[in-house]
Amino acid sequence: MSKKSQHVSETPATQFLRQHKVEFTEHVYDYVEHGGTAESSRQLGVDEHAVVKTLVMQDEKAQPLIVLMHGDRQVSLKELARQIPCKKVEPCKPEVAQRHSGYQVGGTSPFGIRKVMPIYVEASILELPRICINGGRRGYLVGMAPAILVDLLAAKPVHCAGAAE
Repeated sequence: MSKKSQHVSETPATQFLRQHKVEFTEHVYDYVEHGGTAESSRQLGVDEHAVVKTLVMQDEKAQPLIVLMHGDRQVSLKELARQIPCKKVEPCKPEVAQRHSGYQVGGTSPFGIRKVMPIYVEASILELPRICINGGRRGYLVGMAPAILVDLLAAKPVHCAGAAE
């Protein structure tokens, strides 16, 4: 399932998970620019639906928020805005997302983020037996039970999955 032999140094995400005594597995893959979850799931042999992407977005007041979405789905921005509720949601520019999260785009984890932001999770993610989510570095996912997202991050479930990618 993963290249276990490679040791990955601690990231703010793994430090946060260890501090909170979360059990997780480590999955290292070769990062490919713009490869996204299709690439990580292919290399690791996991279903892309169970690979969760961490998206830094903002509302109409430029207030940041995080959306956790299935790797093989897109976020319906209109539906998300309706449920949060706010007027409009859009992705942050990469440099803005990095400033808010403290992570390089492509290596963004919802754990150990620099700035406290509301976190929303596609509700169907919580029904999966296990997920893989970024561990705070490009080419590095951590596997865990999805309930951690609600229990530890207070992620609010929403129904905003759009079309498959």
